[in-house]
Amino acid sequence: MTKELGTKENPWKLKTPPMTSEYEMYKDEKGGKDVMVCVVGKTALLYDYRCIADLHAMLTKHGDWMELGSADEQKPAKEGTVEAWGRSEGNPIGGWYGLKKGLRGRFGMYVPPLMETLGLAEVTHEARGNKMKAK
Repeated sequence: MTKELGTKENPWKLKTPPMTSEYEMYKDEKGGKDVMVCVVGKTALLYDYRCIADLHAMLTKHGDWMELGSADEQKPAKEGTVEAWGRSEGNPIGGWYGLKKGLRGRFGMYVPPLMETLGLAEVTHEARGNKMKAK
């Protein structure tokens, strides 16, 4: 019997949009809240699990390609990008989908490949300036 994919024991093995770095993601629960754990090397980032459905809904409404615009929490996100939406007061949760202070950024780097793997989005894989759109 195969273990369910997307668990701590059997995480999704993903690559960043430029296909240069590998990382893992899985669904977990922290403090009664569903979270997406993103493990990059020895660092674990946490995102609100709602981000997947919310991002898919936003991209579906957007209807076209959207630049990812990945940025660390300490840097401003380029306006009109997936990263900017992932920290915007105008998104469904009213702010950051990233849950670990200091490591709340990089939403546009780590969430899109998971959505591609789940069949919810198309993602480009260029050296830089990658985009995504809903499937």
